[in-house]
Amino acid sequence: MILVINSGSSSVKMALIEEKTEKLLAEGLAQKLGEVGALLDWSIAGEAEQVELYAAQHEVAIEKMLAVLFSRVDKKSIIAAGHRVVHGGETFIAPTLLNQAVIGEISALSHLAPLHNPANLLGITAAMRQLSTIPHIAVFDTAFHHAMPSYASMYAVPYEWYSKYGVRRYGFHGSSHHYVGLQAAKILGRNFSDCRLLTAHLGNGCSASAIANGISVDTTMGMTPLEGLVMGTRSGDVDPGLHDFIARQSGMSLSELTSALNRKSGLLGLSGCSNDMRTVLAAADRGDERAALAVEVFCYRLAKALAGLAVALGSVDAIVFTGGIGEHAAVIRAKTVHQLRILGAELDGERNDLHGASAHGFISKKESATAVLVIATNEEQMIARYVCTIVHEQRSN
Repeated sequence: MILVINSGSSSVKMALIEEKTEKLLAEGLAQKLGEVGALLDWSIAGEAEQVELYAAQHEVAIEKMLAVLFSRVDKKSIIAAGHRVVHGGETFIAPTLLNQAVIGEISALSHLAPLHNPANLLGITAAMRQLSTIPHIAVFDTAFHHAMPSYASMYAVPYEWYSKYGVRRYGFHGSSHHYVGLQAAKILGRNFSDCRLLTAHLGNGCSASAIANGISVDTTMGMTPLEGLVMGTRSGDVDPGLHDFIARQSGMSLSELTSALNRKSGLLGLSGCSNDMRTVLAAADRGDERAALAVEVFCYRLAKALAGLAVALGSVDAIVFTGGIGEHAAVIRAKTVHQLRILGAELDGERNDLHGASAHGFISKKESATAVLVIATNEEQMIARYVCTIVHEQRSN
């Protein structure tokens, strides 16, 4: 079995996956770490268990998570652990076996993802202490995008910013884009390496990617996850001159501005009511003009980005929607695809309302020049696949 661990700033997620069948055997979530109301929830073999964590931090939380798991599952049955790491920079372009040297290099990249990599490392070091006899493998959000050509990855800024500080576009959500790309190829009955796909991962964080010949050739997120699409609380693309203008007008510091663009913008900033698309859509249905505007901006910017990414492909075999919004918000898909007629995409309303469940994921009309699909993402399963590959390579050497 493979244990997948995703350690965030105030939460730790775990999933136990059977390596051959890829079946989810157990999943756990410890959240609100460091707060009085910290809780641990496990679902193991279909049975739920909840434990109070009493303001525990990552190390204690992981210790208790594993204690609950091993009370139900034989510890010796776990052959490896896979850890999600947000930023691998240019150093890590594939899943990597963890050791102290690699951990040090990941730590050295924390300036590229100061909100994410340190939290990922807390989970890695705590888990390695508890599971010291099995291999631990880091899987990087940025890795799937590493092969983007330089004309797609570079910013038009002084070149020494890249050579000295690593300023370039890296991309994120790589495991999700890779997973749904592979699934789309299966549904289309084609080899992944022969497909030209546009994938849209839409949740509280959103990104789109252009995939050709089995690799990501462009994506919307950049050096940080703030670039690109409108998101739950993130602005996505803005005029770089906005920072100086707002600072002068409001007296806000650079860190305050960056925080506002990350935490107070996007759907939340436009609608004024929520970062949750379900709440925003409900408010729009009630006649809330700002909520309706947020929806329209979200869909327009998404359609515009997907059309732009098509330039990297030349032709498009399928558009794929995934993530919480992508999988469940029929109206968002409809509004977006309606603006992509230039790509020959035509939606089937009934299929779309059923989220593709009636047609093997297809929500486009049969005669649509470009297929449109809804595919549920499974980043944990994709991470487990990466881990299995590394483990099998180790065994064969």
